[in-house]
This record gives sequence, structure tokens and C-alpha cells, in this order.
Amino acid sequence: MTALEIHQFTSRGDNYGVLIHDGDTGLTASIDTPEEAAVRKALQDTGWSLTHILNTHHHFDHVEGNEGLKAEFNCTIIGPKDEAGKIPQIDQAVGHGETFLFGNRPVRVIGTPGHTLGEISYHLPDEGLAFTGDTLFALGCGRVFEGTPEMMWQSLQRLAELPRETIVYCGHEYTLANAKFAITVNPENAALQQRMNEIIALRENDQPTLPTTIGLELDTNPFLRPADKDIRRVLAMESATDAEVFAEIRKRKDNF
Repeated sequence: MTALEIHQFTSRGDNYGVLIHDGDTGLTASIDTPEEAAVRKALQDTGWSLTHILNTHHHFDHVEGNEGLKAEFNCTIIGPKDEAGKIPQIDQAVGHGETFLFGNRPVRVIGTPGHTLGEISYHLPDEGLAFTGDTLFALGCGRVFEGTPEMMWQSLQRLAELPRETIVYCGHEYTLANAKFAITVNPENAALQQRMNEIIALRENDQPTLPTTIGLELDTNPFLRPADKDIRRVLAMESATDAEVFAEIRKRKDNF
């Protein structure tokens, strides 16, 4: 089995789209459809033909292209079971713990509610890939719009359990802004300081900061590190639960 080919592209200013292509079967999936025109251009640039759309959640900047792309390519649209009524043209609704095949490759569905009540992430264990939508960002996590901080924390814990080497693609280029906040709550983290410098250099050259890895996020992303003593000292929450510390970090980021 040959390795999946992956094409990441920008759209809508700060959104990322991703195409994955299985050369063995000719299948091509778009992870979300942030903008129809951008997905079409990515398909033209790669020469691939769209067969699947994998939606992570119902927000417009992740499903905008569903209807137009479905009309042209008659692709199969897979999305979260708990948001099936909000995913345009959905064909297959999937939920936490389920597995389906993309060609001959298993795709695990991880329920990651919080940003929305039904958001899911997709994990391809044989490929070491995860697509986390607006749940886990590089150095951040999604705003808690529909769920609760406790719900988001539980979702992040599910992702944190993936192997450290797992390569993570997410929905937005928020990394520099996330880094500027992260350093305020975890100032003594040398790995974070180094990563901050790398991110600044990348963005100054208009280069993407994604993908990331689970291991890198565990080492530097404060939203995955509420047990860290430095973070707890800065927040004056030494005796709080991890969920309480996470909620405070999320609150501070909302107001940053």
C-alpha cells in the first residue's frame, strides 16, 4: 500500500483545507470544504478527482463547498452523526468510536464536542494522521461556542491519547496568535520559547505553521498542559483540577 498524498491549501484568509489522495484506488477526500473555489483550485492543481468530503462540524467555513462540489463530483459526504441535520448533502453520518474505510485504509471517528456539540475528528491510525477541525489547533484549541469547557477538555484528552508522532492537520492558521497567548501562561517552557521563534520566522516568510504533531502539542500547547506546575503557578491555581485550570486558560484566551 502506497502512502497517502496530502495537499494542504489556504482559503478564506485563515482557513486551511486539506486533500488526501489514495494512489492505490484513486480516491480523493477533502477534509471540510471551507470554500468551494479554493477546493476546486486545489483539485485542479493536483489533478485529483473528488470522491469524498469528510466534514468535522457544521460551521459555514467548514461546509461552504459541500453543495456545489457534490453537484459536480457526486462525492460521498461523511459527517458527524450529532450534526447530520446541519451538514449539507450528507450521505453518511458517523459518531465516536466508529470506523469506516477510505479505500482500504481505516478511519477512526473520535467524538470531540465543545466547539460545537457534535464535532468529530478523523484519525487514520495506519497513516499516523489526525484531522481535528476546530478542536485542537497548533498551540490552541477552538472556542467553546456550543459545549462546555469540561466537554472540550474531555475532547482534548481523547486527542492527547493518540501516539505522539501522529501528524495533526487542523482548520485554521492561528498559530502565531496562539503562541503569543501561550507564552503568557507558560513563560518558563523552553520548548515553547523555541517554537515561538520558529513560528515567527515561518509567518514572516508567509509559510504555514501546520501540520503539527501530538507530541509537539503535548510539550508546548497550554490547553493540553493544565497539570503543568508553571501554568498553575501563573494562574494561582495550584490545587485546582485539570478541568478547572483548562477552563481558566480558555477564559483568558477568549479575552486575550
